[in-house]
Amino acid sequence: MPDPTDTDPICPLCLRPIPPNARQSLHHLIPRLKGGKHGPTVLLHQICHSEIHATLTEAELARDFHTIDALRAHPRIAKFIRWVAKRPADFHARSAGGRRKR
Repeated sequence: MPDPTDTDPICPLCLRPIPPNARQSLHHLIPRLKGGKHGPTVLLHQICHSEIHATLTEAELARDFHTIDALRAHPRIAKFIRWVAKRPADFHARSAGGRRKR
């Protein structure tokens, strides 16, 4: 019997599979409010998406973090990726939120 994870999409941020039962969402690489409404999107685990928006402002995302490589290189997000990589693919927890500077 084939392994169902073989066909699951891979989260480009944490590189874990996104099983059908996992909370997931589309992330606009350039925020919609900063001109990215019709721009490229990527499918992420919801926890990964939440971490991006808890860490970076819309302006920072548009200016400096509009690629997966740039997001993965951000020190706080890199630390999150190391942490979440140890969790099951369908793991979800609320983001602590409010960590980004205003």
